[in-house]
Amino acid sequence: MPFAYHRTIHFPDTDAAGVVFFPNYLSICHEAYEEALAAAGIDIRSFFSDTGIVVPVSKSSADYLRPLYCGDKVRVTLKPSPLSGDTYAIEYEMVRIRTNEKLVATVRTCHVCIDAKTRERVPLPPALAAWASAG
Repeated sequence: MPFAYHRTIHFPDTDAAGVVFFPNYLSICHEAYEEALAAAGIDIRSFFSDTGIVVPVSKSSADYLRPLYCGDKVRVTLKPSPLSGDTYAIEYEMVRIRTNEKLVATVRTCHVCIDAKTRERVPLPPALAAWASAG
């Protein structure tokens, strides 16, 4: 089931032209990702600390369709999906909220679960696998 995250664009998100700096779209998506994990009952503090595994982004892509400006309100909808026993993807849609909503960007990230010491792939922990499958 998709998860929705609402956010206001702030001045530090923008560049000298007054629009959101392109890598900040990924940062905003990562905020939505963290909120989605927390809403699913996954403890964020332990998820991002040394638990013996890490789940880095292995691939990302983004399509920037319209600019965002300071003060804009956005909704980021994300939907995870499993790719294998140790990987999953997340599809994001960023929509500017006004009287007529407009899709401003689509983003996709792929994540791989690895052992923190050996850097070898390991299966997703059960809670994370369930979250990715529930998307």
